[in-house]
Amino acid sequence: MIGRYQPFHLGHLQCIQHVLKKLPEVIIAIGSAQFSHTLHNPFTAGERLTMIRLAMDEAKINASTYYVIPIRDLRVHDLWVAHVVSQTPRFEIVFSNEPVTSRLFKEAGFRVEPIPFYDRETYSATEIRERVVKGESWDKLVPASVAAYIKSIFGDERLRELALSDSPKHQKSARASPF
Repeated sequence: MIGRYQPFHLGHLQCIQHVLKKLPEVIIAIGSAQFSHTLHNPFTAGERLTMIRLAMDEAKINASTYYVIPIRDLRVHDLWVAHVVSQTPRFEIVFSNEPVTSRLFKEAGFRVEPIPFYDRETYSATEIRERVVKGESWDKLVPASVAAYIKSIFGDERLRELALSDSPKHQKSARASPF
C-alpha cells in the first residue's frame, strides 16, 4: 500500500485495517520519501514513519503484521515499479486508488485492488493540511498519537510558516488558500 501520508490520518488507518482483514501482513510504502518542508509534503520520511508506527501501536496492530518502508520517487514511470520492488519484501497485490500507480503496477503484471474510501472528503491529507494552515480543527482527523506527535515536532507551526510568503502582498492570500 503506497501513499505519501502527509500526514497519516484515520482514513489511512482504516485502509490498512481493511488490507489486514484480507492478508496476514501489509507493506506500507511511504512514497515521495525524499520530499519534505513544502505545503504538499511538509513532513520528512522519518516523521511519517514515526506517525505510522504511533498510529499502529495506538490501534493495537501487531508490529509483525506490517512493514513501513520509505520509497524515493524517481519521477520516471518506466523505472518506478522495478524501484519499488527492489526496495520492499516480495508482494503480489498492490492496494491503490491512485490511477497512475494502479496503471503502472497492472502493466508490470501485479494484481491491483482498490481500497474502500472512508469519508474521503473528511479524511484527506490535503483537507488536514488546509485546516492546519487556516487554524481550524484538524486533530480529530488523525489518531490521537499522531496529533500529539505533530504538535511535539511543531509540524502544525511548520505548515503555517510554509504557507507564508516573504511578500506582504501575498501573506494574507497564502493564509486564505495556499493549496
